[in-house]
Amino acid sequence: MPSNSTKILLLITLVSGMLVSVSSNSWIGAWMGLEVNLMSFIPLMSNIKNMYNTEASLKYFIVQVLASATLLFMVVMKTVTEDLFTLTNVGTPYTPMIVCTPLLLKSGAAPFHWWFPGVMEGLSWENCGLLMTIQSAAPMMLMSYLIEANPFMLSIILASTVVGAIGGLNQTSMRKILTYSSINHTGWMLMALITGDNMWVMYFMTYSVLVLTVLSVIKLSSMSFINQTMMANSEAKLMKFMMFTSLLSLGGLPPFLGFLPKWFIIQAMTMNKLMPMATMMVITSLITLYYYLKITYSSFMILATEPKWSSQSHKNKTTKNISAMILSSISLTGATLCTIIASTN
Repeated sequence: MPSNSTKILLLITLVSGMLVSVSSNSWIGAWMGLEVNLMSFIPLMSNIKNMYNTEASLKYFIVQVLASATLLFMVVMKTVTEDLFTLTNVGTPYTPMIVCTPLLLKSGAAPFHWWFPGVMEGLSWENCGLLMTIQSAAPMMLMSYLIEANPFMLSIILASTVVGAIGGLNQTSMRKILTYSSINHTGWMLMALITGDNMWVMYFMTYSVLVLTVLSVIKLSSMSFINQTMMANSEAKLMKFMMFTSLLSLGGLPPFLGFLPKWFIIQAMTMNKLMPMATMMVITSLITLYYYLKITYSSFMILATEPKWSSQSHKNKTTKNISAMILSSISLTGATLCTIIASTN
């Protein structure tokens, strides 16, 4: 595990690599930014004291190197044949599909998601948050230069939402449930890229806040599996309530904050005559809500059983309690925002 100073340096270079990739005006510069981002994240993941962390970092390194090498090969080949050095030149109609494929592998969209659950299972909660938020920002922004509503991208979006919904149904690990939730949200973010960059920025910022909220509450409760929510300490009723509201907000249930970007995307899809796709995406969001409710089932129980050995206390974690409460209160502001926007329209 890196020391604090090393971790701060790696986090700075990780964010710098993402910014270099996003602000680059050529594909070679964007590839270099992705590599700096990757080389900063691998040391954050690996831990010699934890075999699972080392295994997850090795899996992630192999997959990301494969995607980076494929992206570099495609860009060089298209540069030679079609002058694709700058980001503005699209080339042939097949060029967006060819260049977006390694970027979809990097972001973990279905059907290129096979590495995502295995990597997430071996990471700490902090690294899980980085992998679900910051690490998918640069590939998404690069895809925004080429993405369009063609059959290939619509099939990727549909596959991501369906796999993310169905894949989490039979999971008991909290990490894998959040993984398939992230795959489902990746499909929504790709649709937000098609409708407009501003829509994607709003969705990504909202999703990042909600993911950090859920992870902070889960880490504070020291839970890794669903059945541990049943055995949580009775003193932690506030923790249960925060997890309940945060997961429902992440699922996009009105009137929470997570419903707001999905509402805008559904309106944009309706204006673009994509009603069948919007219907399928809403149905898959309902399925994700089902396995969120499985996690928060104990929050509904008034007479919940509690084992005698459950003596974990949250009184000594005042700072983390306050941060988790602030983040969870943000997700509750969705009702106010929806009301204000609806009244202004």
